[in-house]
Amino acid sequence: TMIFEKVCKSVRPDVFHFVPRKGSAEYLYWRRVLRMAALCHDLGHLPFSHVAEKDLLGAKGHEEWTLKVIDSPYLQPVWEKLKKAPSYLEDLIERDIVDDIKKISVGEEKWKKLTSQSFTPWERIVSEVITGDFFGADRIDYLLRDAKSTGVAYGLFDYHQLIEMLRILPSAERGADELQLGIDENGLESCEALLLARHFMHRRIYQYSSVKAYNFHLRRYMKANFSKKPFESVEEFLGVSDT
Repeated sequence: TMIFEKVCKSVRPDVFHFVPRKGSAEYLYWRRVLRMAALCHDLGHLPFSHVAEKDLLGAKGHEEWTLKVIDSPYLQPVWEKLKKAPSYLEDLIERDIVDDIKKISVGEEKWKKLTSQSFTPWERIVSEVITGDFFGADRIDYLLRDAKSTGVAYGLFDYHQLIEMLRILPSAERGADELQLGIDENGLESCEALLLARHFMHRRIYQYSSVKAYNFHLRRYMKANFSKKPFESVEEFLGVSDT
């Protein structure tokens, strides 16, 4: 939410026409989509996160199950309530809020692989706020959370300053009609701090020999005991737990 509000507030003239005005129905709609997509982003994860994902879920990964859980009867009451929200009814009745939540939650690359559909430039930005490889909130969150949980300081950095410096920029690779998240020149130090945090967390936590050994044995255990055949239903998938 902080990233979305910041990049919509500090808008360059050359991307101004892409970005909804604060307080408009479109702004409130996409803010709601983003917040729900952030909550749904990891619904398709197995217990213990990525450890045995390739063995149990196959090439499509946890994103396919994220979409299945979103479409399941368990979340239908939530979506029905959202569809009655004022900002949805005012100007955006042509949009499907559940479809947009699904898009934003899994990101463009996975969405295209699963559905063969592309994103608009604005949809790509909203999705990058969560799923972006560099400035995505998911990446920022796990570094801070894992650093706190493991009791190390390697993953800590000034994320408030980083968010303050984020901007929507024309894409250097795709041209001026495409968008990407970037950083203001004054935020380069915050960007470097994020890179260093990722580097040291990978070296000292994620790639640490004891962690790798634990993951190896946990993966073998999950492969042998969690599912003898592919999951056939959302109920069966959600029945798998770490207890």
